[in-house]
Amino acid sequence: MAKGLIWATAEDLQRNRGRVLSLYRQILRSLNSPSLPLTFAARIAKKTKVRSMFWVGSDERSLHNIADLIDAAEYSLSFLKKGQFPPRHIT
Repeated sequence: MAKGLIWATAEDLQRNRGRVLSLYRQILRSLNSPSLPLTFAARIAKKTKVRSMFWVGSDERSLHNIADLIDAAEYSLSFLKKGQFPPRHIT
């Protein structure tokens, strides 16, 4: 990453690609956990929300927004691995 730039270069995008794909796959797998109290339809709906979040994030070119996407995914994954849903923050 070039110092002082806020837009991602091709190298930045390539470097983050593997991490983002890994988080995406881990979240989708975690939603299949039997410890989560979800019906089949609810699981499909949650997976659709995750796909749309990452789909929108895939077009992102801001370093800060890419970092925020990774942070949010890691935060959500930490709860899903415990068999819980992340709390909703209403502001």
